[in-house]
Amino acid sequence: MRVLIVDDEKNIRLSLGAALESMKHDVAQASNSALALNELKRFTFDVVLLDLRLSQESGLDLIEEILRLSPRVAVILVTAYASIETAVEAMRRGAFDYLPKPCTPEQLRQVLARVEKTRKLENRVAELESRAGLESPGIDLATHSAAMQRAFDVAWKAAESEATILILGESGTGKSMLARAIHQRSLRAHGAFITVSCPSLSRELLESELFGHTKGAFTGAHTDTLGKVAAADGGTLFLDEIGELPLEIQAKLLRLLQEREYERVGETRTNRSNVRVIAATNRNLQEAVSSGKFREDLFYRLNVISLGLPPLRERVADIAHLVSAQLKFFAVHAGKKAKTVSPAALEHMRRYHWPGNLREMRNVIERAVILSSGDEIEPQDLGDTMLETSDIRIGGKVSLSELENEHIRRVVENSKTLEEAAGILGIDPATLYRKRKKHG
Repeated sequence: MRVLIVDDEKNIRLSLGAALESMKHDVAQASNSALALNELKRFTFDVVLLDLRLSQESGLDLIEEILRLSPRVAVILVTAYASIETAVEAMRRGAFDYLPKPCTPEQLRQVLARVEKTRKLENRVAELESRAGLESPGIDLATHSAAMQRAFDVAWKAAESEATILILGESGTGKSMLARAIHQRSLRAHGAFITVSCPSLSRELLESELFGHTKGAFTGAHTDTLGKVAAADGGTLFLDEIGELPLEIQAKLLRLLQEREYERVGETRTNRSNVRVIAATNRNLQEAVSSGKFREDLFYRLNVISLGLPPLRERVADIAHLVSAQLKFFAVHAGKKAKTVSPAALEHMRRYHWPGNLREMRNVIERAVILSSGDEIEPQDLGDTMLETSDIRIGGKVSLSELENEHIRRVVENSKTLEEAAGILGIDPATLYRKRKKHG
């Protein structure tokens, strides 16, 4: 872990530093509050060992300022003046624990072990909350698609940096899974991976979910909430479908990216953040910028490194492998014997347009595993949509109008609402309604 020692006595700093380094921790030192706050602005720390008395300053008064700059750091008060009152007040202000001064190496080792255990539990909880509802295979790194391989190559190189990443692709192409894989290959892999779905909430609730709020900030705000930016501190914040982010919040996100600063809803005090942002969208953000729906400065700040995921219909050579992997996953998930797919069924899947991409494939395979009666998935197990005999295919002898009509029909059939279908198609719902009415 990275530990910052804040003590005005040089000998104490040296002895604590030597003990920590012998335990293989990284150590930095500060002799006063100004130097300590400067270190916290420049670097990320897991622990701050804080002296209760810093010459004419009180360590207690510094706790809240430390936590403002680094909300997830564990502040451990080190004091020769320990009392019940001091301990209670330190905890009230957000300290993790306190140690007597001077403390033994064993006391130091034990409290740091508690910090590490607590941090792992917090990360696990945040990870589980972020993964709630995610019941599908992870991203498959085996591909015969040149476009997919290019995306992987860029992703793994970018993972080693701290740069903001923008993932582009149709709905269901695996953008969130790729974002998680990038996090797992980054220097922040020990931190939490926190997902925020931008279209899922109203502007007010989304702002609160992102940045947190104070008690009484709005109706229903009964307690203080840190927010997902704070939960992702030291890790990765994934903003899914960022093209739907309201303009009012876009300005606050831009400030977070540029200055690493934000305020909770209902609070004027500025907080510092250390997060790596990965964003994803199925929208054309440049068109959104032109139409005034997306800030140009935010677009350029997000678009440091961009990579595009090809739709499944352009990865025909990958279909057999993807189907096999998902058959195994859902057989285990459903508690059934592993099944194979017949050549006829596989051919149907290769010829199918897959408007819902990997997400649609997941649904088709899960349904087939549950409902098929034999050991082999047959065409009739795939559902009516895939068994349609339409000859309309990309590259076939069809007009653009017929191709457009067929694509719209399939997207609408595989979407929960017209709004979702319009988002996939990159048009507004009113335009989609007119097109459907025109084509019957």
